[in-house]
Amino acid sequence: MKIIIAPDSFKESLSALEVAKAIEIGFKKIFPNAEYICIPMADGGEGTVQSLIDATQGKIIDIEVTAPLGNKVNAFIGLSGDEKTAIIEMSAASGLHLVPIEQRNPLKTTSFGTGELIKSALDLGVQKIILGIGGSATNDAGVGMLQALGAKFLDYQQQTIGFGGETLIKIDSIDISNLDPRLKQVSIEVACDVSNPLCGSLGASAIFGPQKGATPEMVKMLDNGLQHFANQVEQQLGFAIAKISGAGAAGGMGAGLFILPNVKLKSGIKLITDILALPKYIEDADLVITGEGCMDSQTIKGKTPIGVAQTAKQFNKPVIAIVGSLRSDYEVVYDYGIDAVFPIITEINSIEKTLKSAQSNLISTAQNIARLYQLSLIQ
Repeated sequence: MKIIIAPDSFKESLSALEVAKAIEIGFKKIFPNAEYICIPMADGGEGTVQSLIDATQGKIIDIEVTAPLGNKVNAFIGLSGDEKTAIIEMSAASGLHLVPIEQRNPLKTTSFGTGELIKSALDLGVQKIILGIGGSATNDAGVGMLQALGAKFLDYQQQTIGFGGETLIKIDSIDISNLDPRLKQVSIEVACDVSNPLCGSLGASAIFGPQKGATPEMVKMLDNGLQHFANQVEQQLGFAIAKISGAGAAGGMGAGLFILPNVKLKSGIKLITDILALPKYIEDADLVITGEGCMDSQTIKGKTPIGVAQTAKQFNKPVIAIVGSLRSDYEVVYDYGIDAVFPIITEINSIEKTLKSAQSNLISTAQNIARLYQLSLIQ
């Protein structure tokens, strides 16, 4: 019997690899002689770096960068085992978690630190950069990132604009002649699972601004700034970026990235699935197990379990999801390739104790599922 275990991480508890290994331990109690292949997964958001370095025997490199509010923060990038690919999570440098709740204001926050991570990747001499852009605290269209890489944005007095979404409206001239020349020698694949345009009622400011601290008045200011930025980019550089699918991702980072050479926006889970060659492993498997920390109706929006399930269904393989917890609207996942879902929480407890118990709960649940699966084989 060949069993593929391909889960996402359980946030704030276990990495994807740790989740997979716990499931394997539980199943081995019932099927000790089965072949187990653990493939730690991610969808481009938090955990992507850890997942890909685990899968490629790579390493994490710590780097000090500029945080969203301009202070310094310790961030990181991943380097694949063959040292040809750098993996970056925008949230490591420009994430919402780096800004205290009472200070969240996308008029002020910058993506400069993400640019510093990209520059650090270039210093490593990589051929490819994989960039996950989920979880950002910014609404600056990636201007901060571009500034870190050498682009200049000047106001009508030919002074450099400052940081934050509020400064976009001041842009009078754009100079990309000093962009880091090494960018032309690398490809950048961006893990992006939203299709929002840059501006308007479905744009970055309206849809994602409020969760970053924007009031209705701020949303209007931010949207005007993004539209002005897009107009200036089209007039001065000839790039029509406002309506590109995904331009509104990460506070407009999706749009700003298109100013760089060799950039492609891709589905996060599809990108990771291709890199890890998941279909190759699933093709001759008997069972596929996936999972995530919390499963709900949002899981079908490009999250790891659905990506794994849809890959498995290409080969008509059964798929079980083992999850930390369930929300009441989770059952929609059954329409997207998952055959059964099992939560692992065994008792009502504090969140701290629940997170610490994840490994033992996973092992126990996996063992019980294996017993049930064994019964199905006997019948």
